[in-house]
Amino acid sequence: MTFDALSSEAYHADLLGALKKYDPDIYKLIKREYHRLQNSIQLLAAENLCSRSVLAALGSILQNKTSEGFPAARLHGGSGIVDEVESTAIERAKEVFRAKYANVQPHSGTTANQIVITALLERGDKILSMATSHGGHFSHGSIDSLTAKFFEIESYRVDRETFLLDYDQIRKQARQFRPKLIICGASAYPRIIDFGKFRQIADEVGAILLADISHLSALVMGGAHPSPIDYAHVTTASTYKPGGPRGGLILAGRDYDMKIKVAGKEAVLWRQIEKTTFPGLQGTPYFNNIAAKAVFFKEAGSKEYKARQLKVAENAKWLAGALAKKGYNLLTGGTDNHMLIINVSGISEGLSSPAAQKCLEQCGIVVDKMPLPYDDKPAMTGIRLGTPIVTKNGMGAAEMDRLSDLIDGVLKNIKPAGQTERTIEQVIAENIRNKTKELAARFPIR
Repeated sequence: MTFDALSSEAYHADLLGALKKYDPDIYKLIKREYHRLQNSIQLLAAENLCSRSVLAALGSILQNKTSEGFPAARLHGGSGIVDEVESTAIERAKEVFRAKYANVQPHSGTTANQIVITALLERGDKILSMATSHGGHFSHGSIDSLTAKFFEIESYRVDRETFLLDYDQIRKQARQFRPKLIICGASAYPRIIDFGKFRQIADEVGAILLADISHLSALVMGGAHPSPIDYAHVTTASTYKPGGPRGGLILAGRDYDMKIKVAGKEAVLWRQIEKTTFPGLQGTPYFNNIAAKAVFFKEAGSKEYKARQLKVAENAKWLAGALAKKGYNLLTGGTDNHMLIINVSGISEGLSSPAAQKCLEQCGIVVDKMPLPYDDKPAMTGIRLGTPIVTKNGMGAAEMDRLSDLIDGVLKNIKPAGQTERTIEQVIAENIRNKTKELAARFPIR
């Protein structure tokens, strides 16, 4: 069989049509996921929506290219075009974050963390990082993580009364523990992180500072949260949380070319990171993802994107305030960023976050469940809400008030169903679900 040569436009056209014809089962699942997103409210702090331009790059022929190494130093032939793609992504990342170095090859935010940690440390070195149950990420040193298997981890925690970071206490802990690496940045902390104070602590004990801004990167790019780029020695992020494709990112500011010692040998920071990326932890980069990252970084430099990040934070504050007025117990009393965390244990006896999450989703409102700091209950009692997706879809203060009413209508109507189960009456759930669908239909995916 022979095929006529197609133009690039023809080759890439109607990709979903090709899938529908060849594999209707997977096509139907994709279609169902699209309709789920269109007909429910996504209040997930760790999710966002990428643009159709980013999706186009992800579904492009660049996915076929294999080429290990970095631009102008590949092991595979035919790499001239992907060199340009990666170089474009690097320059755009540096520009939007005001960084001096960018590595766009990590496959995820977790991989970016693993690259940096293994690049800078030797087996058994000490890491001071935020406890997972207090808002830290698993890759920062959770007992089951790769990090904890090879390094000595000590965790800092939030204050027991305020649930805020206590920088004086972290300083004391760092002085006693003497870590080689301090990790700041969180997955569940609704307040501003003072990267300058973390750098002071790191300098005082001779530690390297890694800032993981996977959750904050959109706000940092948009000017809605202070940047760590010139405070941290190295900064990592995922690229999907701010609205780009799946993937990770490593950045550095003024310290990008500092001399470090690893295994008794002197190395330049950025070179050590690249050597650990490849051949250390990864093989060929995902060039379709890197192209999509380049597209996203162009979007992130726009006035529209930056204005939206201010709106994301504003919506989170408004939603937090509306729920607080209804009597909800919010961790730290509110938020400075894109997320808010509710303690559901006081709403009704025995209510846990898994039950709250399940009932909310039954009514078309999707949230995360999570443990709370110092919570000694057997079940999780925290739910985390985020405003990136609803803001991107065009919602504002009026809709945040509406969402607070819908959330309140669910959580205050969850009743016991047996000894351990909790449920919401079908009639109430159906009524709220219809209202949720109506609101979602007014603000479809953009």
